[in-house]
Amino acid sequence: MHGVAVDKVDKPNRYENLARQVSAIGAVKRGMARSLPADCPSGSAIVLALLKHEGDMRMSRISERMAVDMSVSSRHVSHAVDRGWVERLPDPADKRSRILHLTVEGREKLDELDRRLTAMLTRNLADWSDEDVELLTHLLARLRDSFGDCRAHHA
Repeated sequence: MHGVAVDKVDKPNRYENLARQVSAIGAVKRGMARSLPADCPSGSAIVLALLKHEGDMRMSRISERMAVDMSVSSRHVSHAVDRGWVERLPDPADKRSRILHLTVEGREKLDELDRRLTAMLTRNLADWSDEDVELLTHLLARLRDSFGDCRAHHA
């Protein structure tokens, strides 16, 4: 591995060490959240990103994708709606339901968030080689894939 010494340890210790490092990712996530503007907490940012990447959807789908209770996702969506980043449109398949849609203002906010997060990562990983950043990106994607879609089992 690039610049990383790996000691030969038995598998149980290796996985215990991995568990500690994965738990410590919370500090990284908190650092990333601090780079967001005050008017856009991380939950609202996730709503915007989901709508951009997956398209319009119902509130129940947002909750499922965020792996949170409907009351939590509803708070994040309401925050985004109040700021004009998301709009609730009638669902053509069921007029009693609403479809969430990312507005132009929401796309602009998401572009701002992307710029801020990229700048924060650039600052914090300035001493990392390009190869190390690519390796981390690859390994994190592989880790996520190894867990599959665990959102459906969260509740």
